[in-house]
Amino acid sequence: MGTAAEVCKPFMPVILKRAYEKPARSDGTRVLVDRLWPRGLTKEAAALDAWLKDLAPSDELRRWFHARPALWLAFRKKYLGELAAPAASQALAELYELAGTSRQLTLVFSSRNQEHNNAVILKQLLEGMRKPPSTSGPKGAAATSARAARAQRRR
Repeated sequence: MGTAAEVCKPFMPVILKRAYEKPARSDGTRVLVDRLWPRGLTKEAAALDAWLKDLAPSDELRRWFHARPALWLAFRKKYLGELAAPAASQALAELYELAGTSRQLTLVFSSRNQEHNNAVILKQLLEGMRKPPSTSGPKGAAATSARAARAQRRR
């Protein structure tokens, strides 16, 4: 993985695409950001370059939002909080790395709601429109990894 400065450089625009839409060459690097594999879709048909399950909201949060779609801002806040978890921070760092090394990045999701889902929030983070929690993103992931390594050495 590159340095934080390399990883945080501006990215090309990020495309959002439902998993059930036909892949195109213009998609560039395709990354599935759902925890569950899209129903009825083969790996060949998905044409993915990566599957970052840990970027998906928790099952509990996903169900909560499904029952309360009008609470988008509350979902967004809770989801950004979940991205601060170590596994999610590491996956977010991977996503930043893919975005920094790809000519084009497509975030693939299966939600029917195309305006309000976790891929929309990830796109905003990648394009710098929204500031992630201080413990997420490439710098937070690097700090989390460093803390974990120090803790293991002490054991």
